Amino acid sequence: MDSSVTSLHASPIFGPVHSRRLGVSLGINLMPGDGKMCSFDCIYCECGTNGERTPHAPRPSREKVLQALEDVLRKRHDAGQPLHTMTFSGNGEPTLHPEFPAIIDGVLALRDRYFPQAKVSVLSNATMIHRPEVRDALMKVDNNIQKLDTVSEDYIRLVDRPAPSYSVERVIDHLCRFNGHVIIQTLFMTGRLTLRWTAGDGVETFDVDNTSDAFLLPWLQALRRIRPQGVMVYTIDRPTPCATLAKASPEVLDHIAGRVRELGIPSSVSY
Repeated sequence: MDSSVTSLHASPIFGPVHSRRLGVSLGINLMPGDGKMCSFDCIYCECGTNGERTPHAPRPSREKVLQALEDVLRKRHDAGQPLHTMTFSGNGEPTLHPEFPAIIDGVLALRDRYFPQAKVSVLSNATMIHRPEVRDALMKVDNNIQKLDTVSEDYIRLVDRPAPSYSVERVIDHLCRFNGHVIIQTLFMTGRLTLRWTAGDGVETFDVDNTSDAFLLPWLQALRRIRPQGVMVYTIDRPTPCATLAKASPEVLDHIAGRVRELGIPSSVSY
Protein backbone atom coordinates (compact mmCIF):
# COMPACT_ATOMS: atom_id res chain seq x y z
CA MET A 1 0.00 0.00 0.00
CA ASP A 2 1.10 3.52 -0.78
CA SER A 3 0.44 6.33 1.72
CA SER A 4 2.15 8.92 -0.49
CA VAL A 5 -1.11 9.54 -2.36
CA THR A 6 -3.06 10.28 0.83
CA SER A 7 -3.22 13.44 2.92
CA LEU A 8 -3.19 14.55 6.55
CA HIS A 9 -5.23 17.28 8.21
CA ALA A 10 -3.95 20.31 10.09
CA SER A 11 -4.28 20.22 13.86
CA PRO A 12 -6.23 21.15 15.88
CA ILE A 13 -8.57 23.02 13.49
CA PHE A 14 -8.87 22.58 9.73
CA GLY A 15 -11.21 23.73 7.01
CA PRO A 16 -13.96 24.52 6.77
CA VAL A 17 -14.61 21.86 4.17
CA HIS A 18 -17.75 21.23 2.15
CA SER A 19 -18.72 17.83 3.49
CA ARG A 20 -20.85 15.51 1.37
CA ARG A 21 -22.83 14.64 4.49
CA LEU A 22 -22.59 17.62 6.84
CA GLY A 23 -22.47 20.81 4.73
CA VAL A 24 -19.99 23.59 5.60
CA SER A 25 -18.00 21.78 8.27
CA LEU A 26 -15.15 23.02 10.45
CA GLY A 27 -12.86 20.13 11.30
CA ILE A 28 -11.56 19.48 14.82
CA ASN A 29 -8.51 17.22 14.75
CA LEU A 30 -7.47 15.92 18.18
CA MET A 31 -4.48 14.07 16.76
CA PRO A 32 -1.08 15.52 15.77
CA GLY A 33 -0.94 17.33 12.45
CA ASP A 34 2.18 15.44 11.31
CA GLY A 35 0.89 11.88 11.54
CA LYS A 36 -1.91 9.47 12.27
CA MET A 37 -3.06 7.89 15.56
CA CYS A 38 -5.96 5.49 15.23
CA SER A 39 -7.37 2.31 16.74
CA PHE A 40 -8.22 1.19 13.20
CA ASP A 41 -5.82 1.03 10.26
CA CYS A 42 -8.30 0.99 7.39
CA ILE A 43 -6.99 0.14 3.95
CA TYR A 44 -9.16 2.94 2.51
CA CYS A 45 -8.13 5.70 4.94
CA GLU A 46 -7.43 9.05 3.25
CA CYS A 47 -4.78 9.74 5.93
CA GLY A 48 -2.71 6.70 4.97
CA THR A 49 -1.61 3.77 7.11
CA ASN A 50 -0.63 3.95 10.77
CA GLY A 51 2.81 2.46 10.18
CA GLU A 52 3.76 4.91 7.45
CA ARG A 53 2.30 7.99 9.15
CA THR A 54 3.72 7.77 12.68
CA PRO A 55 3.50 11.24 14.27
CA HIS A 56 6.32 13.00 16.11
CA ALA A 57 4.35 15.92 17.52
CA PRO A 58 2.12 15.50 20.61
CA ARG A 59 -1.65 15.57 20.57
CA PRO A 60 -3.03 19.08 21.10
CA SER A 61 -4.14 19.85 24.66
CA ARG A 62 -7.71 20.77 25.56
CA GLU A 63 -6.62 24.38 26.04
CA LYS A 64 -4.98 24.53 22.62
CA VAL A 65 -7.98 22.98 20.89
CA LEU A 66 -10.49 25.33 22.47
CA GLN A 67 -8.39 28.47 21.97
CA ALA A 68 -7.79 27.66 18.30
CA LEU A 69 -11.46 26.90 17.79
CA GLU A 70 -12.60 30.11 19.46
CA ASP A 71 -10.23 32.15 17.28
CA VAL A 72 -11.78 30.70 14.13
CA LEU A 73 -15.37 30.91 15.35
CA ARG A 74 -14.98 34.54 16.40
CA LYS A 75 -13.57 35.52 13.01
CA ARG A 76 -16.30 33.67 11.09
CA HIS A 77 -18.99 35.13 13.33
CA ASP A 78 -17.72 38.69 12.93
CA ALA A 79 -17.42 38.25 9.15
CA GLY A 80 -20.91 36.78 8.84
CA GLN A 81 -19.58 33.56 7.31
CA PRO A 82 -21.86 30.50 7.53
CA LEU A 83 -21.09 27.35 9.48
CA HIS A 84 -23.30 24.25 9.51
CA THR A 85 -21.30 21.93 11.74
CA MET A 86 -18.17 21.46 13.78
CA THR A 87 -16.90 17.95 13.17
CA PHE A 88 -14.46 15.89 15.20
CA SER A 89 -12.47 13.96 12.59
CA GLY A 90 -8.92 14.34 11.25
CA ASN A 91 -5.87 12.13 11.57
CA GLY A 92 -7.29 9.26 13.58
CA GLU A 93 -9.86 8.33 16.20
CA PRO A 94 -10.95 11.43 18.19
CA THR A 95 -12.22 9.49 21.21
CA LEU A 96 -8.67 8.26 21.89
CA HIS A 97 -7.77 11.72 23.21
CA PRO A 98 -7.55 11.51 27.03
CA GLU A 99 -9.36 14.85 27.38
CA PHE A 100 -12.12 14.03 24.90
CA PRO A 101 -15.08 14.49 27.33
CA ALA A 102 -13.80 17.87 28.55
CA ILE A 103 -13.11 18.99 24.98
CA ILE A 104 -16.68 18.10 24.02
CA ASP A 105 -18.00 20.27 26.85
CA GLY A 106 -15.79 23.17 25.77
CA VAL A 107 -16.78 22.90 22.10
CA LEU A 108 -20.47 22.85 22.96
CA ALA A 109 -20.05 26.01 25.05
CA LEU A 110 -18.24 27.78 22.19
CA ARG A 111 -20.87 26.62 19.71
CA ASP A 112 -23.62 28.06 21.89
CA ARG A 113 -21.76 31.37 22.12
CA TYR A 114 -20.89 31.93 18.46
CA PHE A 115 -22.99 29.65 16.24
CA PRO A 116 -25.91 28.29 18.28
CA GLN A 117 -27.59 26.98 15.14
CA ALA A 118 -24.59 24.83 14.16
CA LYS A 119 -24.38 21.13 14.94
CA VAL A 120 -21.53 19.38 16.71
CA SER A 121 -20.65 16.07 15.06
CA VAL A 122 -18.25 13.28 15.94
CA LEU A 123 -16.97 10.81 13.34
CA SER A 124 -15.83 7.75 15.27
CA ASN A 125 -14.95 4.12 14.61
CA ALA A 126 -16.83 3.00 17.76
CA THR A 127 -13.78 1.37 19.36
CA MET A 128 -13.97 3.45 22.54
CA ILE A 129 -17.72 3.59 23.16
CA HIS A 130 -17.43 0.92 25.88
CA ARG A 131 -15.94 3.63 28.12
CA PRO A 132 -18.72 5.32 30.13
CA GLU A 133 -17.08 8.77 29.96
CA VAL A 134 -16.81 8.55 26.17
CA ARG A 135 -20.39 7.36 25.79
CA ASP A 136 -21.65 10.13 28.08
CA ALA A 137 -19.78 12.75 26.03
CA LEU A 138 -21.15 11.38 22.76
CA MET A 139 -24.70 11.55 24.12
CA LYS A 140 -24.26 15.34 24.36
CA VAL A 141 -23.42 16.00 20.70
CA ASP A 142 -25.93 16.54 17.90
CA ASN A 143 -24.53 13.97 15.48
CA ASN A 144 -22.99 10.92 17.15
CA ILE A 145 -21.73 9.18 14.02
CA GLN A 146 -20.29 5.69 14.55
CA LYS A 147 -18.71 3.35 12.01
CA LEU A 148 -20.04 -0.13 11.27
CA ASP A 149 -18.74 -1.26 7.86
CA THR A 150 -20.04 -4.80 8.27
CA VAL A 151 -20.75 -7.38 10.96
CA SER A 152 -18.23 -9.84 9.52
CA GLU A 153 -15.32 -10.11 11.93
CA ASP A 154 -13.09 -11.51 9.17
CA TYR A 155 -13.86 -8.60 6.85
CA ILE A 156 -13.24 -6.03 9.58
CA ARG A 157 -9.88 -7.58 10.39
CA LEU A 158 -8.93 -7.55 6.72
CA VAL A 159 -10.17 -4.05 5.84
CA ASP A 160 -10.51 -1.97 9.04
CA ARG A 161 -7.61 -3.76 10.79
CA PRO A 162 -8.45 -3.10 14.47
CA ALA A 163 -6.57 -4.18 17.58
CA PRO A 164 -6.69 -7.93 18.36
CA SER A 165 -9.14 -7.32 21.21
CA TYR A 166 -11.79 -5.88 18.87
CA SER A 167 -15.16 -7.64 18.85
CA VAL A 168 -17.87 -6.50 16.44
CA GLU A 169 -20.56 -8.17 18.56
CA ARG A 170 -19.41 -6.21 21.61
CA VAL A 171 -19.41 -3.00 19.55
CA ILE A 172 -22.99 -3.64 18.42
CA ASP A 173 -24.05 -4.21 22.04
CA HIS A 174 -22.57 -0.84 23.00
CA LEU A 175 -24.16 0.88 19.99
CA CYS A 176 -27.52 -0.32 21.30
CA ARG A 177 -26.82 1.49 24.59
CA PHE A 178 -27.11 4.87 22.88
CA ASN A 179 -30.88 4.18 22.78
CA GLY A 180 -31.20 5.57 19.27
CA HIS A 181 -28.97 8.63 19.74
CA VAL A 182 -26.51 7.40 17.15
CA ILE A 183 -26.00 7.61 13.39
CA ILE A 184 -24.36 4.62 11.73
CA GLN A 185 -21.92 5.31 8.90
CA THR A 186 -20.99 2.47 6.57
CA LEU A 187 -18.53 2.57 3.69
CA PHE A 188 -19.35 0.25 0.80
CA MET A 189 -16.78 -0.50 -1.87
CA THR A 190 -15.59 -3.04 -4.38
CA GLY A 191 -12.15 -4.06 -5.59
CA ARG A 192 -9.44 -6.25 -4.14
CA LEU A 193 -6.60 -6.25 -1.65
CA THR A 194 -3.29 -7.97 -2.36
CA LEU A 195 -1.11 -8.93 0.59
CA ARG A 196 2.53 -9.93 0.29
CA TRP A 197 3.80 -11.94 3.21
CA THR A 198 7.08 -10.78 4.74
CA ALA A 199 8.17 -14.38 5.31
CA GLY A 200 8.82 -15.84 1.87
CA ASP A 201 7.35 -14.78 -1.46
CA GLY A 202 3.72 -15.54 -0.73
CA VAL A 203 1.05 -13.33 -2.27
CA GLU A 204 -2.67 -13.53 -1.56
CA THR A 205 -5.51 -11.49 -3.08
CA PHE A 206 -8.83 -10.84 -1.34
CA ASP A 207 -12.14 -9.57 -2.68
CA VAL A 208 -13.22 -6.58 -0.54
CA ASP A 209 -16.69 -6.08 -2.04
CA ASN A 210 -19.09 -5.70 0.92
CA THR A 211 -22.18 -4.83 -1.13
CA SER A 212 -23.62 -8.35 -1.61
CA ASP A 213 -26.44 -9.87 0.45
CA ALA A 214 -23.89 -12.01 2.27
CA PHE A 215 -22.72 -8.79 3.96
CA LEU A 216 -25.85 -6.69 3.62
CA LEU A 217 -28.39 -8.97 5.33
CA PRO A 218 -26.49 -9.46 8.63
CA TRP A 219 -25.72 -5.70 8.66
CA LEU A 220 -29.42 -4.92 8.30
CA GLN A 221 -30.17 -7.27 11.19
CA ALA A 222 -27.67 -5.34 13.32
CA LEU A 223 -29.40 -2.08 12.39
CA ARG A 224 -32.70 -3.56 13.61
CA ARG A 225 -31.04 -4.12 16.98
CA ILE A 226 -29.31 -0.73 17.19
CA ARG A 227 -32.30 1.33 15.94
CA PRO A 228 -30.15 4.34 15.02
CA GLN A 229 -31.65 7.72 14.22
CA GLY A 230 -30.13 7.44 10.75
CA VAL A 231 -27.67 5.61 8.53
CA MET A 232 -25.08 7.22 6.27
CA VAL A 233 -24.31 5.07 3.23
CA TYR A 234 -21.20 6.20 1.38
CA THR A 235 -18.23 5.06 -0.65
CA ILE A 236 -14.63 6.00 -1.39
CA ASP A 237 -14.22 9.67 -2.28
CA ARG A 238 -10.49 10.43 -1.92
CA PRO A 239 -7.19 8.69 -2.72
CA THR A 240 -6.53 5.60 -0.60
CA PRO A 241 -3.35 3.71 0.36
CA CYS A 242 -4.60 0.73 -1.66
CA ALA A 243 -4.90 1.59 -5.35
CA THR A 244 -6.99 -1.50 -6.22
CA LEU A 245 -10.06 -0.39 -4.26
CA ALA A 246 -13.05 0.93 -6.20
CA LYS A 247 -16.22 2.89 -5.54
CA ALA A 248 -19.54 1.17 -5.10
CA SER A 249 -21.87 2.33 -7.88
CA PRO A 250 -24.63 4.90 -7.24
CA GLU A 251 -27.22 2.25 -8.13
CA VAL A 252 -25.87 -0.14 -5.50
CA LEU A 253 -25.68 2.58 -2.84
CA ASP A 254 -29.24 3.67 -3.58
CA HIS A 255 -30.40 0.05 -3.31
CA ILE A 256 -28.70 -0.35 0.07
CA ALA A 257 -30.17 2.89 1.40
CA GLY A 258 -33.60 1.75 0.22
CA ARG A 259 -33.22 -1.48 2.21
CA VAL A 260 -32.41 0.58 5.30
CA ARG A 261 -35.47 2.77 4.80
CA GLU A 262 -37.63 -0.37 4.59
CA LEU A 263 -36.68 -0.87 8.27
CA GLY A 264 -38.13 2.55 9.07
CA ILE A 265 -34.68 4.10 9.52
CA PRO A 266 -33.78 7.28 7.56
CA SER A 267 -30.76 6.85 5.29
CA SER A 268 -28.66 9.31 3.31
CA VAL A 269 -26.35 8.46 0.41
CA SER A 270 -23.04 10.03 -0.58
CA TYR A 271 -21.64 8.93 -3.95
